[in-house]
This record gives sequence, C-alpha cells and structure tokens, in this order.
Amino acid sequence: MRFTHLHVHSHYSLLDGLPKINDLISRVKDLGMDSVALTDHGVMYGVVEFYKKAVKEGVKPIIGNEMYLAPRTRFDKEARIDQKAFHLLLLAKNKAGYENLIKLTTKAHLEGFYYKPRIDKELLREHADGLIGLTACLSGEIPRAIIAGNIEKAEELTAEYREILGPENFYLEVQHHPNLEYQEKVNQALIKLGKKLKISLVATHDVHYLNPDDADAQDILMAVQTGAKTDDEGRLTMTGENFSLQPPEQMIKWFSEIPEAIENTQKIVEQCNFQLKLGEIQLPHLKVPTGKTPEEYLKELCQRGLAQRYENITKEISDRLKYELGVIGKTGFASYFLIVQDFVNWSKNSGVIVGPGRGSAAGSLVSYLLNITDIDPLRYDLLFERFLNPERISMPDIDLDFADARRDEVIAYIREKYGEDHVAQIITFGTMAARAAIRDVGRVLNYPYTFCDQLAKMIPFGLTLQKAIDESAELGHAYKTDNGARKIINMAIKLEGVVRHASTHACGLVITRQTLDELTPRQHPAGDEKTIVTQYEMHSIEDLGLLKMDLLGLKNLTIIENALKIIKNTCNETIDISRLPLDDKPTYELLQEGKTTGVFQLESGGMKRNLKELKPTQFEDIIAMVALYRPGPIEFIPEFIARKHGLKEIEYLHPKLETILKNTYGICVYQEQLMAIAKELAGFTLAEADILRKAVGKKIKKLLDEQRGKMMNGMIRNGISEEIASKIWQWAEPFASYGFNRSHAACYAMVGYQTAYLKAHFPTEFMSALMTSEENDIERVSFLVDECQTMGVQILPPNINESLANFTVIETNQIRFGLRAIKNVGDNVVKTIINEKKANGPYKSISDFLERVQTKDLNKKSLESLVKSGAFDALGERNEFLLNMETLLSYAKETQKNKSNGQISLFGSNSKVANHQLKLAEVPPATKKEKLFWERELLGLYISGHPMREYKELLEKNSLPIGKITKQMAGKQVKVGGIINKIRKIVTRTGRPMLFVQIEDSQSKTEVIVFPNVLDKTATIWQEDKMVLITGKVSDRDEEIKIICDSVKEIT
Repeated sequence: MRFTHLHVHSHYSLLDGLPKINDLISRVKDLGMDSVALTDHGVMYGVVEFYKKAVKEGVKPIIGNEMYLAPRTRFDKEARIDQKAFHLLLLAKNKAGYENLIKLTTKAHLEGFYYKPRIDKELLREHADGLIGLTACLSGEIPRAIIAGNIEKAEELTAEYREILGPENFYLEVQHHPNLEYQEKVNQALIKLGKKLKISLVATHDVHYLNPDDADAQDILMAVQTGAKTDDEGRLTMTGENFSLQPPEQMIKWFSEIPEAIENTQKIVEQCNFQLKLGEIQLPHLKVPTGKTPEEYLKELCQRGLAQRYENITKEISDRLKYELGVIGKTGFASYFLIVQDFVNWSKNSGVIVGPGRGSAAGSLVSYLLNITDIDPLRYDLLFERFLNPERISMPDIDLDFADARRDEVIAYIREKYGEDHVAQIITFGTMAARAAIRDVGRVLNYPYTFCDQLAKMIPFGLTLQKAIDESAELGHAYKTDNGARKIINMAIKLEGVVRHASTHACGLVITRQTLDELTPRQHPAGDEKTIVTQYEMHSIEDLGLLKMDLLGLKNLTIIENALKIIKNTCNETIDISRLPLDDKPTYELLQEGKTTGVFQLESGGMKRNLKELKPTQFEDIIAMVALYRPGPIEFIPEFIARKHGLKEIEYLHPKLETILKNTYGICVYQEQLMAIAKELAGFTLAEADILRKAVGKKIKKLLDEQRGKMMNGMIRNGISEEIASKIWQWAEPFASYGFNRSHAACYAMVGYQTAYLKAHFPTEFMSALMTSEENDIERVSFLVDECQTMGVQILPPNINESLANFTVIETNQIRFGLRAIKNVGDNVVKTIINEKKANGPYKSISDFLERVQTKDLNKKSLESLVKSGAFDALGERNEFLLNMETLLSYAKETQKNKSNGQISLFGSNSKVANHQLKLAEVPPATKKEKLFWERELLGLYISGHPMREYKELLEKNSLPIGKITKQMAGKQVKVGGIINKIRKIVTRTGRPMLFVQIEDSQSKTEVIVFPNVLDKTATIWQEDKMVLITGKVSDRDEEIKIICDSVKEIT
C-alpha cells in the first residue's frame, strides 16, 4: 500500500511553516514516497519552486492551498464576528483547477482580506471546476461544527461541499494527532458522516516541519514571527503534538482500521495531473501598424533612429544593424524591443529623466537607435553578444533607471497601456540570515541581548552558520565550550534561510499576454492597499516565460531632473543632458581635484583620492574607475594610474593585445576585453567568447578546463606559440574572473559625468537639487552644507516668506533652506503655507500667519519647530513666540472657529473673522547659544553662527583646528577642541563599553574613538552638546582621519 502526504506546509506558510522546498522534496524521497502536495496557508508563494524541484527529483507535485473561508461573506469584516476564519484544503486536478486556485487566492487577498486572506462559498462555487476539496484540520468548517456538538449542521455542510465540488472531488479529512483535544471525536464523526452520505475519507498529517526533532525550531519560528518569547504565557504554539512529515509505514499503521483513507491518497494523486508549463517565452501583445510584422516595424524604427543618431552612416554601422536585427528576428524578440522602446520614449517625452542605460543592453545598437540607451556601442566598443547571445537563446534583460520620484508614473503608463489585469509588481521574500537568526533565537529563548549580539558579530559576513563554525575560530570555540551559544546556534541553523516576510521587489514588473489570473496569484504587500504584487517571485516569473522588466528608481536621476528645472528657472537655460560635450574642461578639472561630493559613483573618500592621483582627462578614464573601484580589481588602480602617467611601462604579450587593451593601459579591466581577446587571438565567435566569459566568471573548474583547452588550441592554430598562448591564458584568467561589464560601467560613468558637469557649471543649482533629494536625512544635509561652504555657496536659514518646500536658489551663490527640511514639519503644513502665500502674498505678522494658515496639521509641535528653526525671525523674536506658544495656538484655534462660523452663517452676515488683537507677554529674548542648539536640533546644523566661535582665542592658543589634521600626522599626538555632536556606544567582546564620538569646531568635524580604559575615567564628560578639549593620537585607519582619545577636558 502506498501513501502520499496531501496536507503539507513549507516555510512559505510564513507564521508556522519550517520546511524549505529542497529539504521537503529530499525528505519525501528519503521516505520512499513518489508524490507530495504543497498546501501553504492562503498563499501559493512556493508553487513554481516546488513544481520544478519535485519534477527534477522524480516526485509528482500536487499543487494546493489551505485556504481561509470567511464565516459569512468575504466582504463582511466585523470585529469578533468575522476574524476567525475556517480552513479548507484545495488541490488542483488540472489546468482549470490551477487557474481557479490562482483566482481564489487572488480574490482572497484583494477582496476578502481580514486578518487572513479569505474566500467565501460564493467564490468557491464560481471557481470550483478542476478542484478537489478536503475538510482540513480541526479548524475546518465541518470539524468545528462537530466540536460544537452540532452533527446536524456538520451533515448539512458536508452535503453542501459535495454539491459545490462534486461527489468525486470532495473528501472528509482524518488526521492522527492524538494529543489534540478534539481530534478523535472529529475523526469518528467524519467516519460516520462518510458512511452515511457515501463520501470518501482521506488520511493526512498536518505537516509543519520535517523531522520530530524540528519541533522546537518550529516553535521558536512561531515565537519569532509573533514577537513572543518561549516562556510567555498564552502565546501561540503548536508544541505537545507531532506535526512532522511521517513515514508512509507509520501513516498506514495509524489508519489500519480505515485503509480506504490511505488508498484514497493515491486516488487523489491519480486525479491530479496538472503540468505547469515552464520555459516557454510569452511576450505581451503590442499593436504595430496595420500590415506590418513586429520585425518589420522594428526595422523601420531603427532606420529612423539611424538618421537621428548619426550624420554619416558608415558600412560598419549598417552591418552591425543588419546583424543585430538578424539575431533579434531569429530569436523572436522583436516585440520585446518594441515594448521597451514604447515606455522609455513615453517617459522621455513626458520629461522623466531616464538613465543612459544599465547592464549589457548598452551593447546593442538597436537599443541605441530606439532611444532605449544613450551610449553609442560602436564608439565605446560595446558588444551585442554580451547582451544577446545567438547561440544560447534566453530572454534579453534590459534593466532601466528612472528618476525615482517619477518611476510610479512610468508603471502607471504601462498599466494603462496593457491593462490592470496584465501588469503587476513582483514580490520578494526576506529570509533569515545567519546573524539575524542568532539574534532572533537568542531573544526568543530569553538570553541577554549583549550575549546574542556578541555571538552574532563572531559570524563573518557572507558565511552560513555551518561555515562560520568551521572557519571562525572565535565562533567555533564558543560553540564547543558554551552550552548557551551551542543551543542558540543549533536552533539558528534550522531557521537560517527560512522566509521571514514578503515585500515588494525594488524594481521588478511583470507584463503578460494572458490575464494574470491565468498565470500568477496576486496580493497587496503588507501595509500597502494600493500596490498589487504577484505571489511568484522574480525567478518563478522568469521560469514561467513571462516578461519581467526591472525598472529601477535612481535618486541621482531625480537630482539631475530637479537641477535641470532649477537651471531653467534661474538661468533660463535648457540643458539636453543626453548631449553634453564629453571633453568639457571644467568637468575634468572638478574630477581631477576630487571635488565629487554628490557625483554619482565617484563621491566616496577612496574614489576621491584615486581621482586626484589619476587626474582623468577622457571619458574612458571615468569608465575604467567605475569598473575598477570594487573589491578585487581595486588592487589594480595604482598600476592603472602609474601606467597612465608613464611611470610604469606598458607591455603586451602579443601585438594583437594592444588594440584591445590600449584604452586601459594594458590592463584587462572589462569582460568584453576578454571576449575580444578570445575572438582576435583564438578565433572564437563573439557568441563563443560570451560562453568563455561566463565560465571564467563562475570559476567552475570543469568549465574552465574546457574553455582553456579550446582557447589554447585556437591561439596555436592562429600561429601563436604554445608558450605565449599559455602565458596569455595565465595572465587573462585572474583579471577576467572579476572583470566588469563594460556596457554597465560606461552607462554609470555617463551618469557620473552628467552630475559632475552640472556641479562644475551650475554649482548652486546642483547643490540645491542634491540637498532637496536628501532633505529627510539631517546628517547628510549637514554634510552637504559643509560642502557648499567649501564651494563658496551660502546656505540661508528657513524664512517663512522666502522658503519654498525644497531648498531654493535665491541668488547665484545662495540657497535658502526648504520648509520641508525642518524636523517635525509635515508635507501638509508646508503645502498649506506655500499655497496661501502664493495666493495672497507674504505673511505680514505672526497673527496674519495664524489667521491665514488653517490646517489641523499646524499643531504645537510643528509651530514650535518653525519658530525654533528661525523661520519666523522676520516676523518677531523666537523666545517671544515660544514662551507665548499657548496664546498663539489659542489664537489660531479661535480664528479658525470664527471663520467656520462665518462661513456657515445662514444669512451671509457676520462672515468676517472677529478682529481681536493678539497680545503676547513680554519675555527675554533667546540667547545666541539657545538659537544655535535649536537650529542643530531641527535643521541638523548650525546656521546663524557656531557655538565654538566664542572660544576662538582659547582654541587658537591650546589646540589645532580639526581641518588642519592630515594623514601625514598619523601616530602623532594632537590636541583638538570642539562640540560633541553625536555619540555611538558599543560593547566590546570583553563586555566593556567604548564610544565613537563626533566632534566639530566652527569649520570641520572628526570622529574620536574612546576606548574602555579612557572611558572608565571620563564617563561623565561624554554628553552631546558639551564643548571639550581632547588630547589623542591621529589614526588614518581605513583611509579616514580619526583621533584615538588619551584624555579629555570640558570647556566651560
């Protein structure tokens, strides 16, 4: 007798399922079973992964869902009545059943969600075709009626389900969970009902983990997901019963008195014969002009693009276009290019800044001619085969960057063009990483936070827990010697990689030919009722052959877009960002001086140092720096710089290498260079060279050995000696293993150049746009204000009459703080203030402001913040307003009340606000120090002065200005003075506290490291806003100047 598990939860049952799909299929095989169902709670997240893995391992997959059934209708959502849903197990027999399961799952989430995604019987009737129903666990509607003692109702319900699903498609589900209070009672009643109504029984086991010894790990998972601890009373738990995947022999033994319940599992397996189509590309339908094929229309658009992009169409250009169109026609991807160019050109025509390209798509001339990319692949030697290989056909992948503030407009356009039921964003799943698993398990088991944190920090980044135990001596020692550490780690190993939560993928979008209801279930992401996402993640979407687009929102493009608008408004200049001269002298001077704060990809401290040494003179230099400044190739940067400046000789192992490597001074920087070497020296086609690139990148020995032999033989056939050929392979292989995609580097170098150009030519406008993009990050704004000062751009404090929502250019070298950048002042208040000011002119007094700005969001907190930040300085003194705050709020309330009364007067009289005078008590003005601290609190920096200026003479006599400390002073002792801005405390592995303290004088900032021994003696001094004199040694570790504190004194 054979048995199949039909009631199985994986880790995609986010609250209480532990098994990962791979482990589930392996365990099923180990127990000698050849089929299994997946029935997660209310979702189909794991279906495609489950189907693929099961088929690969020779296990028959049965797709199901343990659905939630609303007590009344799915639209009823009344507290205490509708929140406890019933369970119902549904399995797909065939294609119709699978599509109905998708529809039910989608509607459960989009229409019936109330605590859980719920269907109702109306939906079930509508979508019952092709489905098998089981009564589920003790939470099923029929078991609940039995538990309540209402056998008559249970009988009515049984008859109803049989009528809805059909007698051959409905089963009464019996389970063996003897420790559950009502299980035996329910089983006996179901057996009787089955006999009476001639309905088949089926045996299942409610599987939530694979092995009995996984019970504790599953219990910890439930505690993690519910935010509980294992010793909390009354928490949700499944302990006390065995919910593991049982061997078939055990199931047969348990149900020996009703063997038909076991036999019926095979009957259901035979009924379920749905096969999921994978790998068949399904591009959406795009209308093309009547009488034309997509290929013909694509060619026509490319011909138009030739005239726009090139003054002189050479044979090289024509041949390349003919070749690319040929490959696209052969692979059947013409529609793909037409779809992409449609929404890219709509975006550009709508004023949305689109990136010049991303990834390998920039290697396509067709993409360039269609306006999808803005990098000429011929000018920059970019390879089409790196993007679309005619010998290994797979869906092209054009990733696109849009201004992040307007990405939603692009998605809305696509949704409108193809239809709501053909477009959705894609789900993504967050899994429990090693460090997080340690912290979560430790918290749930009630271990001290410091102990768990120390244990987590012993795990090197990127390693699994098992590898970390083997490779980290510290963690390995803790595991062997500390019982608590061992217990936490053992449990964390079982939770590592388990799905923790679902969210919206940052950029993924699916567009389908068929309706989504035939292809993938959908839902709202948690806390977002507007967005709709697929329940299949991006790899599953690709496996189904669906068109997945990556539309990324890039903040730097929003900065460019806003800068261009500001330039137009202030300078009346229209800049075409895609047609900048690439030999602009001021731009290269800015790069050579390392003044690249805010410049895309080029603003880190390390990059600034390299740019100063490299002194870039051509666009090729920027492409190379983008490619090289990454772990691995970063070690070649000094060699690259030395060769550029002639300090080191450039040598080539073979003359043909010079044409390929001359732009990078003989260093193999790009993957495309390896492909060109294989083509020119070994006679590879570029398609074959792309296979070589993948083999080298993946570092798989078998593939590498194959490719090495092929390339060596090719070079020897081309007259290169075996010795030289071997040297070329040995030289190229390590470079190429972390060589960068030149197409991607060129695209991002272009965005870097564009931002550098704007900063060089329009510094005030660029910095205004940059600060606006960072207005929610007070620390970053503070940093950018410092940058403005070094550029000679003055930052003015907020002013209720001059400030707009964003940072605003006032004069050539002046930027006014935006109201939205003031802490605690929300968007609604800002909009009301600005709209009223535009409509009726500047505010004449505080009373005028309070009378005119009528919004519930102007409360005590927001009004205080406006006052403290200095926004009302033109209308009065800060302390006068602050210490009369209750009077101001009462006045605002009274005027609003009077206005409301006047507006609703039946006879139209008395419609003007009663003109009562606002009287404020006399108070002493705020001190300069108070004003400065308020500014720092609400704006993130001191604007009207600096608290250290009154100590200028003392500091000049006793300390060195922070800005004058250099790397050359590393190891030397210095004395510096400043105000403490920020303190970060950590606990060392020995359990002692230490501090990282940011201090600043009136010009510069630095970080001070306070080790435990010094902290023990000076603990009371370290408080924010205190002014201190610090003696310590200069450190330049990690290329950043810091001070290691030896002693500290408070300045009073």
